[in-house]
Amino acid sequence: MVHGTLLGLPASLDMMSKALRLAQEKDNEGKALIRYFCMPCKPTKANGGRTRNYPEHASEKWAKFIEYCRQDVVVERSIAKKIAKFPFPEDEQRNWELDQRIADKGVRIDVDLVKHAIACQERYQASLSKKAKGLTGLENPNSVQQLKDWLADMGYPVSSLNKDSVSELLADEDLDEDVREMLLLRQEMSKTSIKKYEKMQHARCHDGRVRGLLQFNGANRTGRWAGRLVQVQNLPRNYIKDIAEVRKDLKAGDYEAFEMMYSNVPDVLSQLIRTAFIAEDGYTFDITDFSAIEARVIAWLAGEQWRLDVFNSHGKIYEASASQMFHIPIEEVDKNLRQKGKVSELALGYNGGVNALIAMGALEMGLKENELQGIVDAWRKASPAITSLWRGVEKHAKLAISTRKSQKYKGLTFYYEAGILFIKLPSGRNLAYFRAKLVPGKYGPQICYEGVTDKGWRKQYTYGGKLVENIVQAIARDCLAISLRRIEDTGIDTVMHVHDEAITEVQESESSVDKLNAILAEPISWAPGLPLQGDGFSSDFYMKD
Repeated sequence: MVHGTLLGLPASLDMMSKALRLAQEKDNEGKALIRYFCMPCKPTKANGGRTRNYPEHASEKWAKFIEYCRQDVVVERSIAKKIAKFPFPEDEQRNWELDQRIADKGVRIDVDLVKHAIACQERYQASLSKKAKGLTGLENPNSVQQLKDWLADMGYPVSSLNKDSVSELLADEDLDEDVREMLLLRQEMSKTSIKKYEKMQHARCHDGRVRGLLQFNGANRTGRWAGRLVQVQNLPRNYIKDIAEVRKDLKAGDYEAFEMMYSNVPDVLSQLIRTAFIAEDGYTFDITDFSAIEARVIAWLAGEQWRLDVFNSHGKIYEASASQMFHIPIEEVDKNLRQKGKVSELALGYNGGVNALIAMGALEMGLKENELQGIVDAWRKASPAITSLWRGVEKHAKLAISTRKSQKYKGLTFYYEAGILFIKLPSGRNLAYFRAKLVPGKYGPQICYEGVTDKGWRKQYTYGGKLVENIVQAIARDCLAISLRRIEDTGIDTVMHVHDEAITEVQESESSVDKLNAILAEPISWAPGLPLQGDGFSSDFYMKD
């Protein structure tokens, strides 16, 4: 599976075989057989109260299951033969082995906190539902159709109850008060989700630890890890100052008092999700992450010297960006200009424009829509090496496809082999774009390739800015991989990592965040001059500092 994803192929056996257009394909009937034989079943009178299905319970199904497993092996062998011409890189083998050791170690779950969070949410949800029923008289106020009918009866017919539709209704100053209250209740009920807490309960092993949270090379455009089970790559941020006290209040089990102390219960419980990951007794988490890693990598790759100077000195990239954009001394950058510098840095590094600024929240930050294009122009003018990088990467990728000849640019190598566009990174690892070709586009030839989307294996299109994003994030991933290996070499256990952050579990007496930060800041042989910095802290539970 991992070997295939390194070539830009999908991770599932079924999709990989179809992407490779193999004569032997996976047997789709097997999914039902897996559910029957490999998952617990509900005890009933008809099945004698058993919780597992065994071969003797369905001999015909068992025979089909054996054949299904045999066919899987046939498909796997066909795939292995097909991709054998691209050997599995030795360095990636080491990274994968480390990944397996981290997965085997697992991370402990605060079972008590999880139990109380679920109970508190269920109680809160029930109280909201009771209010909604009393207000509307509906049997199930969570039913979209029932609520639509009620709104129509109240004189507010709607075709949808999505977030935008509800917000539009609530913006009406003359809205009926009962309707307003019900819509606010609906918004509140939609916030109360216990899925991540429930997933922790279900995924927890007998020793109280959860394993398999990350999939190696799960994001195969970059090679970054992807979240699985609890989806640790997508946890709500915590911003409550004294979150340790909030944890204690919840675990006390007095939910009525908890609701009185914290008015927005769903928001508080969502912030506590991170803190459900805890260190073993007598241990603590030393947590560190790369500071502004993508901004540092793109500056290094492009050779944007003023940015490198910032990272080699004070590190205030938002202020420095505003200073460069508006041609004023950094000491004169006020809060308003810093905000412009910040949103520009977050949105524009990969050839983003006005829409990217809006998506990053520029309007919510107080910026005017009519000033956004000026911000885009100013940022690009202040970062000529980066804008040149977008064009250069696209140019050399297209040349590799059209000429079938290797192209070197900025420490990268672009080459085309067996229908795949490869981009060799400074680390020696490749990014792969499967069945890449040039097709007519609005502004001339554009790069088309096949890859995984939300809708499956599809044709996709890319351009200079997007390729640079893939490359930068891939280099950042390689920096993390090296640092994780260095951390292990010092005898420290990494139990989890999230994006560019490493979470290690150490004895309280041996805690040393400075040591961890120093490891992340160590130079990397294939990235001379890349200014790296680690920022960390210690905690008994996982959180954002």
